[in-house]
Amino acid sequence: MTTNSDTGNARGVWAWWPLRFVVMFVTIATLYIGFVALTTSRARLLTGGTKELAFIGIGLMAATICVLVYRLLVWWTERRPVTELRAGRAVPLVLSGAVIGFVLFVAVYAIIWTMGAATMKGFGTTDRLAIVFGMSFAAAFGEEIVFRGVVFRLFEEGFGTTIAVVISGVVFGALHAANPGATLASSAAIALEAGILLAAAYALTRSLWLPIGLHFAWNFTEGGIFGAAVSGGSTKGLINAPLSGPVYLTGGAFGPEASIPAVGVCLVAAVVMLVMAAQSGKWKPMRFRLRGAGGS
Repeated sequence: MTTNSDTGNARGVWAWWPLRFVVMFVTIATLYIGFVALTTSRARLLTGGTKELAFIGIGLMAATICVLVYRLLVWWTERRPVTELRAGRAVPLVLSGAVIGFVLFVAVYAIIWTMGAATMKGFGTTDRLAIVFGMSFAAAFGEEIVFRGVVFRLFEEGFGTTIAVVISGVVFGALHAANPGATLASSAAIALEAGILLAAAYALTRSLWLPIGLHFAWNFTEGGIFGAAVSGGSTKGLINAPLSGPVYLTGGAFGPEASIPAVGVCLVAAVVMLVMAAQSGKWKPMRFRLRGAGGS
């Protein structure tokens, strides 16, 4: 199928999508990682409310930087409107994604609790809530723009939707291998659940807003509400619900993202979205080309 966004105006050397991929990936990933690492290291020296406000600021600034740089690079290399970040769709799609992310993680925790690997001990704490919010916000924007806006979108331009889903998922999982508590199993789980699910959210809507909302709500619900480890990062949540039991149920030190329930729940949601994308004509057939049109 040919979509309206396939009529982009990439010309000259920029018609080669691998070149656009390298430039965009390196530029945005470097800015995102560098900004978050630098500002987070400084913010950790603060205390009290100032520290919490600093982390919220980090999230907002990281999101703004990633959006602006992505828009600039797309305009520069592809000469087209950035339809995948259309402002008019932002609020409804972010909210829809947030609801989906919240519901999916609650479903995961419910399964883990039913299997006897989670204990509900009442209320937790609001400590670090703002920090989790800020970091979840930054991760949602930075990682979705890099992995869905650049990796998935440009590989889809060259190879079609099927291969783009696989490649973007594998890359997403592999780059989480450096996180605390990561194992081969946790990387595979991230690739299968988050990598495929978030690619499906983009493929269905052709917008980055839905995966951004989903990614944010999943991380914030995991760390800010349930106090579970988020990709290996420990935190505290509004609910005191510690995990204990076999790694396949709890995810071990990496957190419930590495658990079988998380993989199962997210794959079901991903399959539903992918089927909907295919049925609505948004699935791009397999192909092999190095020169693309600069479409989204």
